[in-house]
Amino acid sequence: MSRSKSWDSSYEWKAVTLLGIGFGLVGLDRWIIAPLLPAISADLGLSVEQQLNLVGILGLVWGVFAFLSGMLSDRIGHRKILIPALFLFSLTSGLSGLATGFLSLLAVRAAMGMMEGSYCPTSFAATAAASAPRRRGFNQGLQQCGFALFGFGLGPIIATQLLLVVPSWRWVFLVVAIPGLILATFLYFVLREPKDTPGGAAIGAVAGGSRFGEIFRSRNIVLSMLALMSAMACIFVLGGVVPEYLTGYLKLSPQQMGFVMSALGFGGCIGQFLVPGISDVFGRKVTAILSFIGAAATVWWFMGLGANTTMLFIVLFLVSFFSLGNVALITGPIATESAPKGLISSAIGLVVASGEIFGGGIAPFIAGQIGGAAGIQSTLYMPLFGVSLGALVCLFLRETAPAKMRNLAPVAAKP
Repeated sequence: MSRSKSWDSSYEWKAVTLLGIGFGLVGLDRWIIAPLLPAISADLGLSVEQQLNLVGILGLVWGVFAFLSGMLSDRIGHRKILIPALFLFSLTSGLSGLATGFLSLLAVRAAMGMMEGSYCPTSFAATAAASAPRRRGFNQGLQQCGFALFGFGLGPIIATQLLLVVPSWRWVFLVVAIPGLILATFLYFVLREPKDTPGGAAIGAVAGGSRFGEIFRSRNIVLSMLALMSAMACIFVLGGVVPEYLTGYLKLSPQQMGFVMSALGFGGCIGQFLVPGISDVFGRKVTAILSFIGAAATVWWFMGLGANTTMLFIVLFLVSFFSLGNVALITGPIATESAPKGLISSAIGLVVASGEIFGGGIAPFIAGQIGGAAGIQSTLYMPLFGVSLGALVCLFLRETAPAKMRNLAPVAAKP
């Protein structure tokens, strides 16, 4: 049977679309709390430290369960992880609206981290299994781009607009939980296991008994862990410090700050599908290196800008384009194509866990220490250092893009 006849393009686009919407809802449910914190804090009497703990606990638990669920899904299959995870993170998001105090809200956020962390690596592997090899990078990037769009871009707009029409912040959580519950039903009827897809067999994303230790024999997986730490150290530190940097240091108004900050969402959304898509043509390694260089150059540019909202938006858009584009490239096609057979989800989970724990937890703490000692403007050296280190790390990657490997195959076959 010819390749064109055997490939189920209809299933490919249905699966990628549903998995992509699901990851967009992950971003929305994760970050919808940020614009609601002033209202939540006024109601529950939260301190600044408690507010930060609510954001941090989700990232920490996310990293741990990305690692654990990735291993589990390689053994029991994708459906048994993805469908319950999507249903339960939507349910726990809605339960956030029922919290009566800090501890109950912290517990719900931790439960959300468990479910969203479980959805993350397995959904990337499921997208790879559904995708034709020549579209793998583009599809995995397309699936991931909804996170930035819904989480950083549209989330604040949705939250603030809903506050105008619902009785309180509690109802916002209840409303945004509904789409995920519906989507889980659609995914139940559409999603197949990797063994039932030609793409799953092609990349070895079929549940089996491979040993976890084999992952560390892949140089690319170890380098991907370091590269993702670098990329996420940039985007998470910027997400945390730029609002105060813009209003406190550059003296922008809250409205101007909101306009500039939206660049993180819109730039990241475009970068997350375009950068992996470009790598399908030009190769994973060169695309990753150039994207890290682009991120470093634009962070440096951002650091030198004054209170010009248009230029700040444009440059932050580019920073997010390159940084989140590399996040999608590293956790998507590079990790997928570098993992041992039967350990695709495990490898992605390990890479995601390293990025979440360091980029979402340790890096912001380091940046906070720098800011306390030398001023908030000095915190921007942390993202600059991160993406500069990422460019260096990616110099040692091995190329894995199918198009590039096909081009190299005849050369390697010659005596």
